[in-house]
Amino acid sequence: MQRDEFVQQLWLDYIHSHPDIGGLRLWPLSSTAEYLTLVTLNHGPFSASVLNNRLAHMGYRQVAHYAMADKGLLIRLLAPDDQGSWLVLAELQLGTLSKLPREALAALVNQSHPQDCKGHNLLCRGRPWPMPSWSLYQQLLKAHPLAAWLAVMGPRLHHAGFDCAELGDTLTALNDQLEKTGMPGEKEPQNGVFSLSTLIEHHFYPAMPQRIIFSDGDEHRLCLGGLALTQKHIDAGHERIAEILIPAHARCEIV
Repeated sequence: MQRDEFVQQLWLDYIHSHPDIGGLRLWPLSSTAEYLTLVTLNHGPFSASVLNNRLAHMGYRQVAHYAMADKGLLIRLLAPDDQGSWLVLAELQLGTLSKLPREALAALVNQSHPQDCKGHNLLCRGRPWPMPSWSLYQQLLKAHPLAAWLAVMGPRLHHAGFDCAELGDTLTALNDQLEKTGMPGEKEPQNGVFSLSTLIEHHFYPAMPQRIIFSDGDEHRLCLGGLALTQKHIDAGHERIAEILIPAHARCEIV
């Protein structure tokens, strides 16, 4: 799989999961996301080290590797060899979960079909293991929100982040337009995955809740991911937003 095809498949899977985001027409459809936040877990073929090797074959180079201990995450920042979207690959560390939810999530993941654990498209082919029960989802949600998210979604694109400067408008103006579409933003120091740098202004827009059918047949509406808009502060320098996304005080670089 070539990188353009990979990104296209990521995006198609993303808007299929979040049709409200796919239906937005507030900026040109040709606009490129500044970064794509992918969530996975350190288990077998879904581990970041395995995925990183596969992504390297598509022209992505790792430029930073961070441990965000307060979130139970290892984060790899991957840059393409052109002006395309950077990848933020966030890997949930199962060892940060307590025994019962850790074993329950591992048991669910271990039910993945071998054919769904191969190839470069592990991140854009949907959930490779069975749907959890509602009770298991709730158990994982109490343990770690991303553990519950992964149980339902699988390794996947959690949200796309756009640079307002590249979209040709201000964050304030775009935020107003999104609110009018029924997608109010959250101005929080995190985006559902990791903490954010004070060098940028950032709004996260949760996608509209979707009807999810769990393994026992019961249905619940959940918000699973969203959209981010970012804008540099004046003193942020000339680096790409993806490079200053994670706050220096909250990260421990691995060398």
